Amino acid sequence: MENIKSYVQQHKDRFINELIELLKIPSVSADTAYSQDVIDTAEAVKASLSKAGCDIVETCDTPGYPIIYGEKIIDPNLPTVLVYGHYDVQPPDPMELWTSPPFEPVIKTTDIHPEGAIFARGACDDKGQMYMHVKALEYMVQSNTLPCNVKFMIEGEEEVGSASLAWFVERNQEKLKNDVILISDTGMISNQQPSITTGLRGLSYVEVEVTGPNRDLHSGLYGGAVANPINILAKMIASLHDEDNHITIPGFYDKVQELSAEERAEMAKAPFSLEKYKNALNIADVYGEKGYVTNERNSIRPTLDVNGIWGGYQGEGAKTVIASKAFAKISMRLVPNQDWHEITELFTKHFTNIAPAGVTVKVTPHHGGQGYVTPIDSIGYKAANMAYTETFGVPAIPVRSGGSIPIVALFEKELKSKTILMGFGLDSDAIHSPNEHFGIFNYLKGIETIPLFYKYFVELSK
Repeated sequence: MENIKSYVQQHKDRFINELIELLKIPSVSADTAYSQDVIDTAEAVKASLSKAGCDIVETCDTPGYPIIYGEKIIDPNLPTVLVYGHYDVQPPDPMELWTSPPFEPVIKTTDIHPEGAIFARGACDDKGQMYMHVKALEYMVQSNTLPCNVKFMIEGEEEVGSASLAWFVERNQEKLKNDVILISDTGMISNQQPSITTGLRGLSYVEVEVTGPNRDLHSGLYGGAVANPINILAKMIASLHDEDNHITIPGFYDKVQELSAEERAEMAKAPFSLEKYKNALNIADVYGEKGYVTNERNSIRPTLDVNGIWGGYQGEGAKTVIASKAFAKISMRLVPNQDWHEITELFTKHFTNIAPAGVTVKVTPHHGGQGYVTPIDSIGYKAANMAYTETFGVPAIPVRSGGSIPIVALFEKELKSKTILMGFGLDSDAIHSPNEHFGIFNYLKGIETIPLFYKYFVELSK
């Protein structure tokens, strides 16, 4: 352990600078204006894997953005770890809320990160966390301590649904054959208390369009006489929850698995301060489904949220108009056993049915994925826990995450492998938001911890 600590300290500045250079490339997969930047980032990742010690590194073409594949096979008879990560990032909008440009990384100190954090889009999700694995491989190769085989699969479409990844995995099962999949695209409780994510929610993401009259209308001449699509859309969205914040779509909860009182009691052992939670978000109170506490609402319960809504005049000053159309983007986070295809169909049927006769509704599914739960008695989980315990001094706590990584369920289906989610980010790192950042402590601690996972996974596999 002391060897890896000294190696990280010796190369600390280089590790940080390399990550900063990667963060400068605006690899926004959702916006075609950044297409070349996404491809440039893929090539940068490819170069870093070669330099770190992979014997084979390939740019694998897909129907979308390329997947970077790398491997170092030291003995076919030894276990193989498959590392997954993504090099694409979320759009930086709204730009005006960033305190520094999103693709000009800077290091700033915060109350949570007194040693500094890198502020940039993708710092935590997922360039910083993905790059920890590249540097961990570098250490193991340089120190001749790599105890098993390793493969890397780094994609460029995670933030837009991973459609090409599914295509790639289905066609490369032998190439991707492994004993465990290792991902750092999640978080942990705090810098003092590590945790391992054992559950992920699924996702159904749709866009809705409500159309009324065949053109925008004068609100004085037509107001009160025809259905206003914006008013109607607002009412329809409001009706999707009842007074207890329970989702009203028929059949939505049919396959939701209720956790036992014992399981909920285990979850409650994770350190959590409601006051600190509210203060960090600058809110007077929390809000959610009746009968569940905050850490249950955002992890083991399904949700429905509007992610964007628009229509009508939005320019400066006034324009008295009834818009012809109104739009919204809606995401539903799902728990294990809820099938995202089925939920999308239930939403579409319900949303269409509740529309009044004066409008028409169109629902366009964007993407989705299944939820996932991993057992805590597996060799992979035990190895991760031992690694965290050694570097942090305390055992990790198993937690369920409210986020979604749809490809985890795909991996189990296609590759028959369990996934271990070793995240090093924090809830306060503002992923998907302005001022995203990743602590220097977390980045370097990840590089220290990951080689220990390999060590203990091989030992426990014997």
